[in-house]
Amino acid sequence: ILYGLNLARKSKRPNIILCEGNLDIVTLHQAGFDNAVASMGTALTLEQVRLLSKFTKELVLCYDNDNAGQKATEKALQLLNESGLSVKVLQLPRRRTESGELVKQDPDDFIKNHGPDAFERLLNGSENGVEFRMAQVAGKYDLGSDESRVAYCAEISGLIATLPGAVEREIYTDRAAVTARIT
Repeated sequence: ILYGLNLARKSKRPNIILCEGNLDIVTLHQAGFDNAVASMGTALTLEQVRLLSKFTKELVLCYDNDNAGQKATEKALQLLNESGLSVKVLQLPRRRTESGELVKQDPDDFIKNHGPDAFERLLNGSENGVEFRMAQVAGKYDLGSDESRVAYCAEISGLIATLPGAVEREIYTDRAAVTARIT
């Protein structure tokens, strides 16, 4: 099931936003994002990817910004790697409570707290899937340390090796080299 697909497939927007839950979709549609669908909190399946590819060429992943959402994003990116879809990731920032604690946000929370214009800005600035995955890897390491830079290079080279095209691999190898401060 892709909740809201019956409405999103009629959208004039150039992409489909994939979220986790039905409340996210209701809020996004009410805010004018009629291109949103939800996988209903379950892992994205190959059948869902095939269905989505019938209606769009660009998919924007917008899962919750908690650990489960980050893991779901990573798994979805692996599944979508060879789908032929252009994939972007809209990463929602954590929200600070009145007591100063950082808490997770889902699209429903974000729209209610920051409004549709802020969501539109995030949507327009969303990273492609490879950039997202590279940032996730870089975030694990202290790139000021030589040992960490070596470990980063080992992990990032494994990620880059999975990319299907030689040009794509070269572009992201250059970016990883800059990040690691190597040639």
